Amino acid sequence: MSFEIKIPLFEGPFDLMLFFIERDELDIYDIPISKITNDFLDYLHHLERMEIEVASEFILFAATLMKIKSRMLLPRPELNEEGEEIDPREELIRNLLEYKKYKSVIQDLASLESDRQAKEKRGNIAAELKSLHKIDDVDAEMQHVDLYKLLKVFQKCMAKMAARTEETKHTVIQYPYTIEQQKDFVLEKISFKKQVPFSDFIEYKPDKIFVIYTFLAILELLQLSEVTIVIGEGYNNFWVEKTEPIAAA
Repeated sequence: MSFEIKIPLFEGPFDLMLFFIERDELDIYDIPISKITNDFLDYLHHLERMEIEVASEFILFAATLMKIKSRMLLPRPELNEEGEEIDPREELIRNLLEYKKYKSVIQDLASLESDRQAKEKRGNIAAELKSLHKIDDVDAEMQHVDLYKLLKVFQKCMAKMAARTEETKHTVIQYPYTIEQQKDFVLEKISFKKQVPFSDFIEYKPDKIFVIYTFLAILELLQLSEVTIVIGEGYNNFWVEKTEPIAAA
């Protein structure tokens, strides 16, 4: 029976083995080792044709399957201390059953993890962020990243994008202000008074974008030495004053 796998969906060799067993409805206690070895090797060759790096654990598992296959072909079976024939598949079956047992609870654990991540504990956010920054080791995380894991992440991202129903829209807003306009506005305001508090600019038009453009215009005028800043007491308290031209000697 042929099969085609375009993207490696298996987390490890035991996951792939269970896929073969469930797909072909095989008896896990009486695995046809020759057939399943061929299927396993075909899968690895498929990855190689896609130029995907095969993880070492898959290669080691393939070698183990070939070893079991060769032992079953030997005319003299191995016997234990009681004189009973030893099935070369015994350890493989035991490990598969153990893996299957743990895999059966993955769904429940994933659900619990999702619920826990949706909760946020109360506390000092600044202190928590600082502590997380100390333990964050990006270099250590990158040491465990391989091509297979990157493909898994890419697959999840593509699946999320395909499941999106809302179209992404970007709205570009043209604000009715420019730095040059606000520079003229500031110079006009300070031409009537020697000093103008910054609060007057805010009260003139208490609009956030207007205030931002005005503040940027003041900074540019300050850089051009056309105005000076007089700092007052308290926070955010300063006056804008027009720079007097220096008289020629």
